[in-house]
Amino acid sequence: MNQAHEMFDADLASRALGIELRSAEGGRAEAAMRVTEAMVNGHGIAHGGYVFLLADTAFALACNSHGPVTVAAGADITFVRPARLGDLLVAVAEERTRYGRSGIYDVTVRRDGEVVAEFRGRSRELPAKTR
Repeated sequence: MNQAHEMFDADLASRALGIELRSAEGGRAEAAMRVTEAMVNGHGIAHGGYVFLLADTAFALACNSHGPVTVAAGADITFVRPARLGDLLVAVAEERTRYGRSGIYDVTVRRDGEVVAEFRGRSRELPAKTR
């Protein structure tokens, strides 16, 4: 079991939302989440915070798949189309580059093959003495 799987096993926030870890290795990860009634906003669409959380979870899994404890240094998201109650969202995170203790990762969130959101995360590996 790699660091990403260990981290996810302890991630009560993601697991409480029903996020499923599908894979995490070599700077790439895939996670999925079904949109529930509790995730739908006043417009009848998935609240953007939940979409962000799914993307952020996939990002965390990808950057921790290398082993050292790694955290987010920043992230942003662009919402392309809405997700709705019952939709299964799949987030695929891919490492773009790692340099020193930093990295850049892109995450695409899809519903039935259609892009719902694009997320870019910046990571920072923690020094061994602060882990």
